[in-house]
Amino acid sequence: MEQDIKLTKLANCAGCGAKVGAGVLAQLLEGLRVRQDPNLLVGFDKSDDASVYRVSDDLALVQTVDFFPPIADDPYLFGQIAATNALSDVYAMGGEPKLALNILCVPDQMPKEAVHQLLRGGYDKAYEAGAIITGGHSILDQEPKYGLAVTGFVHPDRILTNAGAQPGDVLLFTKPLGIGVLTTAAKADLCPPEALELAHRLMTTLNKTARDCMVKYRVHACTDVTGFGFLGHAYEMAQGSGVALTVHVHAVDLIPQALELARMGILPEGMYRNRHYAQEAVDPGDTELAVQDLLYDPQTAGGLLMAVDPADADGLLRELRGAVPSAQRVGIVSEYRGGPRILLR
Repeated sequence: MEQDIKLTKLANCAGCGAKVGAGVLAQLLEGLRVRQDPNLLVGFDKSDDASVYRVSDDLALVQTVDFFPPIADDPYLFGQIAATNALSDVYAMGGEPKLALNILCVPDQMPKEAVHQLLRGGYDKAYEAGAIITGGHSILDQEPKYGLAVTGFVHPDRILTNAGAQPGDVLLFTKPLGIGVLTTAAKADLCPPEALELAHRLMTTLNKTARDCMVKYRVHACTDVTGFGFLGHAYEMAQGSGVALTVHVHAVDLIPQALELARMGILPEGMYRNRHYAQEAVDPGDTELAVQDLLYDPQTAGGLLMAVDPADADGLLRELRGAVPSAQRVGIVSEYRGGPRILLR
């Protein structure tokens, strides 16, 4: 379809780079009273990916919402990416998405066909995930935004949170890093076409297969790496679990073109927010600054970071290879003895 407008030119920030910083978000939520309910297994006070509510001994609901401004100019692609990203939080909790509602903001001048294509992208990804979009809400806004409120199912005894990592666990990760840098460069027409194509492919790859592999093994904690970057989400896992993480930097898959762009200083604003939030908890060692930048880079529809029982890590890694974009063994979990919670080595 011919493009009358470039969606990314209508947005100040792209994708998950538009998220409110984790530190600011914690301040905004501070002091809000949380209703006590024994069936609320995970609430917003846990800094987790989604909330979980027990309905019966065999069923719990996983609920999440995610939306953002355009990260691609093509409306259909933008719809796919936004839906992939929203569905990911359910997968990170070990759940299966079942129902979804559209959240849509559109400028009055946006062509109807473009809006239709955007929604079609979301519907197609939800269908791929096995979920049904049953309605939603739309408003007029100067900046387009799209996403989903998603409900999934999980067994109450099989919930995965970001707060269950145990000393000795092995850290596995399922997608390469650098999407935020690439999409930032693309807004300035500085991203190589093949790198942008890779970013689009990664952002439209559901974490469904990673989740389906993961639930067969003893995984103690999981989170999807999105707007707070690898280190921001790793910090939440380390803090919530009361442990320390050692990240083997050489084992982390960094998109080569993204690393080159980071060395040139082409970085998203969200990277600076993420660094400000997590850097006091990170001992960078002698890690190159540009590599650190990619570890703080906000990802859209990023991979799953798992803390896996050491006896199961090799088996899960073997199953993930060839099934996910990039199966990586990126570190270990240890007891926290004070000081920085994350060591880059």
